[in-house]
Amino acid sequence: MMVNPNELQVIGAGFCRTGTLSTKTALDKLGYNTHHMVEVGKNAAVQGPLWVDVAEGKEPNWDKIFENYTASVDCPSFWWYKDLVKKYPNAKVLLTVRDPEKWYKSCYDTIYKFSKIWDYIEKNDTNKAMFGMKDAVNATVWGPKGCFQGRFDDKEWVIENFKRHIEEVKRVIPAEKLLVFEVKEGWEPLCKFLGKPIPDEPFPHVNDTAETTQIFEQYLAALPQETRDKIKVMRGTTTIHI
Repeated sequence: MMVNPNELQVIGAGFCRTGTLSTKTALDKLGYNTHHMVEVGKNAAVQGPLWVDVAEGKEPNWDKIFENYTASVDCPSFWWYKDLVKKYPNAKVLLTVRDPEKWYKSCYDTIYKFSKIWDYIEKNDTNKAMFGMKDAVNATVWGPKGCFQGRFDDKEWVIENFKRHIEEVKRVIPAEKLLVFEVKEGWEPLCKFLGKPIPDEPFPHVNDTAETTQIFEQYLAALPQETRDKIKVMRGTTTIHI
């Protein structure tokens, strides 16, 4: 079946840090063009305000957000999987999962700490484009209208939220249209679900904690010295150490 370039064929319903970048990489290798938070960062000036509108309850412009994309995984889209299923009824749903305790630690040690540092970065010409992404992340992920509702420090609540979401996806999506997937399972279940041949290469495994930290450090190194000095002071006076 030809992939329609004008609509999503695969809708990711799994939380961030459940192997979503590895899954994006795998889907791209299978011929999809996959939306992920990294895509928001690449086109933050356009994507950022659109996602803020979604979080604020305005009419979502899904056609613009997913223009030229045929799959979605990760933040921000996973939190609106029900809306996307209504918009793209022919799409299959991919629920990436992992051990809840390990998932929370991974989130806390990477993207949550990074988000706290971002709060200290001033808007300027050097990093202005990133603030479209920051605004989108704060609105859709960390903020009161996002999936963590401003409560990510409450580990027990967050893990229960994570578990509830998984059970809700299983309840809402018909079994024949849903794959519950751990990236350690590799190509076979994913390709069988999507009707794709298994590539003659290892399943991608990217964006682990060490790699994510390195990427963020590279981003910080490109900021103006004054901004980096403020972040250094902030790191030394808080519990955030990355």
